[in-house]
Amino acid sequence: MNFLRGVMGGQSAGPQHTEAETIQKLCDRVASSTLLDDRRNAVRALKSLSKKYRLEVGIQAMEHLIHVLQTDRSDSEIIGYALDTLYNIISNDEEEEVEENSTRQSEDLGSQFTEIFIKQQENVTLLLSLLEEFDFHVRWPGVRLLTSLLKQLGPQVQQIILVSPMGVSRLMDLLADSREVIRNDGVLLLQALTRSNGAIQKIVAFENAFERLLDIITEEGNSDGGIVVEDCLILLQNLLKNNNSNQNFFKEGSYIQRMKPWFEVGDENSGWSAQKVTNLHLMLQLVRVLVSPNNPPGATSSCQKAMFQCGLLQQLCTILMATGVPADILTETINTVSEVIRGCQVNQDYFASVNAPSNPPRPAIVVLLMSMVNERQPFVLRCAVLYCFQCFLYKNQKGQGEIVSTLLPSTIDATGNSVSAGQLLCGGLFSTDSLSNWCAAVALAHALQENATQKEQLLRVQLATSIGNPPVSLLQQCTNILSQGSKIQTRVGLLMLLCTWLSNCPIAVTHFLHNSANVPFLTGQIAENLGEEEQLVQGLCALLLGISIYFNDNSLESYMKEKLKQLIEKRIGKENFIEKLGFISKHELYSRASQKPQPNFPSPEYMIFDHEFTKLVKELEGVITKAIYKSSEEDKKEEEVKKTLEQHDSIVTHYKNMIREQDLQLEELKQQISTLKCQNEQLQTAVTQQVSQIQQHKDQYNLLKVQLGKDNQHQVSYSDGAQMNGIQPEEVGRLREEIEELKSNQELLQSQLAEKDSFIENLKSSQPSPGTNEQSSATASARDSEQVAELKQELATLKSQLNSQSSEITKLQTEKQELLQKTEAFAKSVPVPGESETVIATKTTDVEGRLSALLQETKELKNEIKALSEERTAIKEQLDSSNSTIAILQNEKNKLEVDIADSKKEQDDLLVLLADQDQKIFSLKNKLKELGHPVEEEDELESGDQDDEDDEDEDDGKEQGHI
Repeated sequence: MNFLRGVMGGQSAGPQHTEAETIQKLCDRVASSTLLDDRRNAVRALKSLSKKYRLEVGIQAMEHLIHVLQTDRSDSEIIGYALDTLYNIISNDEEEEVEENSTRQSEDLGSQFTEIFIKQQENVTLLLSLLEEFDFHVRWPGVRLLTSLLKQLGPQVQQIILVSPMGVSRLMDLLADSREVIRNDGVLLLQALTRSNGAIQKIVAFENAFERLLDIITEEGNSDGGIVVEDCLILLQNLLKNNNSNQNFFKEGSYIQRMKPWFEVGDENSGWSAQKVTNLHLMLQLVRVLVSPNNPPGATSSCQKAMFQCGLLQQLCTILMATGVPADILTETINTVSEVIRGCQVNQDYFASVNAPSNPPRPAIVVLLMSMVNERQPFVLRCAVLYCFQCFLYKNQKGQGEIVSTLLPSTIDATGNSVSAGQLLCGGLFSTDSLSNWCAAVALAHALQENATQKEQLLRVQLATSIGNPPVSLLQQCTNILSQGSKIQTRVGLLMLLCTWLSNCPIAVTHFLHNSANVPFLTGQIAENLGEEEQLVQGLCALLLGISIYFNDNSLESYMKEKLKQLIEKRIGKENFIEKLGFISKHELYSRASQKPQPNFPSPEYMIFDHEFTKLVKELEGVITKAIYKSSEEDKKEEEVKKTLEQHDSIVTHYKNMIREQDLQLEELKQQISTLKCQNEQLQTAVTQQVSQIQQHKDQYNLLKVQLGKDNQHQVSYSDGAQMNGIQPEEVGRLREEIEELKSNQELLQSQLAEKDSFIENLKSSQPSPGTNEQSSATASARDSEQVAELKQELATLKSQLNSQSSEITKLQTEKQELLQKTEAFAKSVPVPGESETVIATKTTDVEGRLSALLQETKELKNEIKALSEERTAIKEQLDSSNSTIAILQNEKNKLEVDIADSKKEQDDLLVLLADQDQKIFSLKNKLKELGHPVEEEDELESGDQDDEDDEDEDDGKEQGHI
């Protein structure tokens, strides 16, 4: 500091110490002083002088400052002063207050000093190495100096950094710096580094730049962030614009999904600051970079699909239909939506379904068209709406059909409650505003682009011109307006519409030629010698007449191809016709419109040509010229060639269809093969898994054998061993249940047998004595006794079967007990830890044998149980037959009892008769005795015997009654 004061004091003390001398002394001090403090003070003094005396310091001190950077790297303070001084020398940022006439001189000065600095590439490499220092006083000035170098001579510095080892990677570390000043200036440095250099852009992208930049944007608040968000968005545009590799990397990295929160603008009353408008504008431009029509179609299509799938398109449509959005943001949003849906059927279908939040809801397309045909809307907004409509119809035949259908009589709303897109286009086509005429004509032409079906459908459209007059076709109304001499912009729009309509559509050409006034009007326009302003209209009329010749199918005799060419030759001249036709492509606005699809014009006066129409002119200009110069013979030959080509095309189409079918079959076979391969792989995988599982089970089995020695786990070990050898605990339980069921069935059968025995005993006791019945009752009781005997025999057989079954059940119980004893013996025979491996192996073999035997015994038990079940079924069948037999016997018994009762009644009646007869005989005998008539003893004896027999019979009847 003392040295600096001395120098500055000497400078002010007298005129002998000029600025150059002071700077020279400071440079000498930097170069010759051995003390670091002196050199540091000298560099600090140079820094303070470098802003005012930039030229002198740069000429004298640059070499010394570079030497300080090389030799004094250990001292961060002097390095920082040196970098700041170099920045002041090279940068033009401090020259803003200088007068305008010296601005160019200062820029040249900065470029010259930059050229001196980078002449030695080691200087740039040295600067890159200094950026690795974490010290703020070194890194920040280094970032600023390198940024200034890139601004001055960007391509040269970029090349040096590109060949420097790890040069770009060192700069990427700046984005991860925790100090926001360095991070933000690092973003500015990368902006200058990546400008117009595809190689560096790729390196920066693959150094994870997208992830870091998107994180910064999110941290700063997305669209609500400050100028840092703006700088990050500019850097992202540098990385992605016209760089297909980075665009693909951005899409594959799923970074498109992270763009959706940018457009969640929130409440409409939240305010739109200038910085927010700038940020959102850049965000929309970044979306457009990814889906630009200039990108490869495949890359654009994949980005469009990704934007629809992640909801980005839906979010943009929300902004599109929102209220309170600034005009420039709304215009850019319309342009962005246009390119997101352009040529993508899915996105176009979604856009067609979007409705504006109105009452009643209206399609977004209708609302946008209302803005396009409204002359009070801003010009840029109307251009954006036209571009959106063009993109909606681009390669969208479905959308084209929907637009044209709104013009057809069958679909027009007769109530007039709603306005359709077709009605708006017709209204704009015939309004007094020439810009609306042009926009509506171009929009309607896009509805017919490369779609012959809609060109034919549009011929059906009829317009009501005035009350009382018949309707006029749309085609005729367009030609009527042309003939009325309207503004050039209107006539150009209508001629472009007619040229698009008639091209590749012979039916439309026939309708056009059918009006006898059209051809004379066109020839009159072409033949006149008009000013330069009318030359474009003449060229378009020549194009329309040429289309009428080239696509003429000769269906009208008065306007055949040859007659039209003769008319041109007589009234215009072929050379003059071709010259007028060339006026189109030679127009200054033609080349501008042919560059890109978006209708971007500085003012309405420049709105003349449509991009798609320029392609049509380029396609037809040459063929129309050839058609005009062809003779009738050449036309005939051409027709023959066309027919031959059509036949050839039909053959080729046939073979193409065959090849396509074969390709489909091949694809199916390939799919089958791939399916079989997959199944084979799955089966192999399953086999491998099963093999591994088997190996695991083997290992588990071996481990279980080792662990069987633990007393507290022997039950689990036995369960695992039983499961591995096929004996499940569930099977033992099931056998026990079956044994219990057999026991219950046996008890039930025994009870049923007891009941049958008691019933048979009752039958036996209830049978009548055969000695007192008649012959018939004796026979019936004999037959009944025989059946009872048979039943007894059957019951004896059933009892024997039950006895055998109970013995078998007892045997099964005994075998179950033996099985349980063997199980306990198996558990006791588990090897104890400490025994020798030989003993363990022997016991293990014994256990395995016992388990096998148990398994065999279990199988035998199952077979026996099955046999017992069959026997039980047979016994049940026999019991059922016995029950039926007993029921039959019971019926017969009832019949016998009825017969016995009848016989007894008859017997009682006979006994009464006999008693009466005996009484009469006895009275008669007594009378005979009284009369003295002798009575024989035999008669008395017989009568006595008869009485005895009667008494015996009465006694037997009483006994039978008691029974």
